[in-house]
Amino acid sequence: MDLPLSDFRQMAVEEFDTSKLLRHAAKQAQERGYRNFPIVDVDSHHYESESIGEILEYMDDPVLRQLALSAKQANAKSVGVLPAGVGYQDMGGRVTRYPLRRLEKTEAGVQRDIALTRRWMDAIGIDIAVMFPTPMLQLGLHPQVEVEVALARAYNRWLTERVLAHEPRIRSMLYLPFNDADASFRMVQEFGAAKGVVGFMVTSARYRPVHHNSYMRTYALLEEMGLPIAFHAGYNWDDRMVGLMNRFIAVHALGFAFYNMVHLANWITNGLPERFPKLKVLWIEGGLAWIPFMMQRFDNEYMMRSSEAPALKKPPSEYMREMYFSSQPMEMTDMAALEQTFRMIKAETQLLYSSDYPHWDFDLPSTIYDLPFLSEQAKRNILGGNAIRLFNLKLPAKKLATVA
Repeated sequence: MDLPLSDFRQMAVEEFDTSKLLRHAAKQAQERGYRNFPIVDVDSHHYESESIGEILEYMDDPVLRQLALSAKQANAKSVGVLPAGVGYQDMGGRVTRYPLRRLEKTEAGVQRDIALTRRWMDAIGIDIAVMFPTPMLQLGLHPQVEVEVALARAYNRWLTERVLAHEPRIRSMLYLPFNDADASFRMVQEFGAAKGVVGFMVTSARYRPVHHNSYMRTYALLEEMGLPIAFHAGYNWDDRMVGLMNRFIAVHALGFAFYNMVHLANWITNGLPERFPKLKVLWIEGGLAWIPFMMQRFDNEYMMRSSEAPALKKPPSEYMREMYFSSQPMEMTDMAALEQTFRMIKAETQLLYSSDYPHWDFDLPSTIYDLPFLSEQAKRNILGGNAIRLFNLKLPAKKLATVA
């Protein structure tokens, strides 16, 4: 007899477990010997919306807190105070871990984000994961600046006190409310030395130029503290140019690269690498294919119009080779082109592995480890060694010995 649909759903809920979902990934990790050298994932995610009730307890403004509480929709893709967005990230419902993850059972006495993160880290073979939010990646587009500031501070307080303070394997580059330069500066002051904080992150989908003078003291403080700044890519289908595209595949392909390209162009042409030579900059979740294009295009423009970038002492591509890039989602349809990209960006020292788990297009460490043109040491550098140096991470001596 056929079971009713409700029974199938109940069975799915009872059986869903991250460890089971990633059993093939765990097999990969064992076969490739990931346990023998450190793997650092510089871009993984959780759904802070699942803990929005806890986070809003940290919101200082009682009016905004009440508005957020009344508007919240506690599911894996929405936080009530965020602007609504159109997307197809769950592939029309086929990526079932999005809704089922909310129902996954965790052990008593362990904070839920910690428990779930440990599960997928152990399965994939990750030693340290740098965690980012998910719905809040759209927060830079909120029409009320005070909401971005209030929610960012509440989230950062919650994350440092409830998660990072209790699990040394989880780190984070905390959210900077970049629409308010003064608030961003105070955020670095307040949280820069907190346990588990390895830098700060700006969501790229926003309309504030990175070279504005109001941000200079924040960059100077980050440089002084030895903390990197990251620009995390995103898309905005409401952007008039992006809105010309009528398929999500096009929005995802171009949107995730577009905003990082704009911010990187402004960063270099306005001379910020010369003004803050010790500030490390990381570009996250835009893939890699756009980087060679920018190197060639901007070097060519610079040769013709160098007078418009008087602060630069060398071609733009040379500054880009001093920056850091995360690997995901890595374009692998042309292996020769990918190898050339690795050469152009000095991947052996500048590329950092990222999974982007649990998002639909996440990459396992094998994405890097199985590349035929990389030496064993280059693989280990990209999978962990480069991030260890960038973030000054402390790992067991046995694993650190494998890093060049």
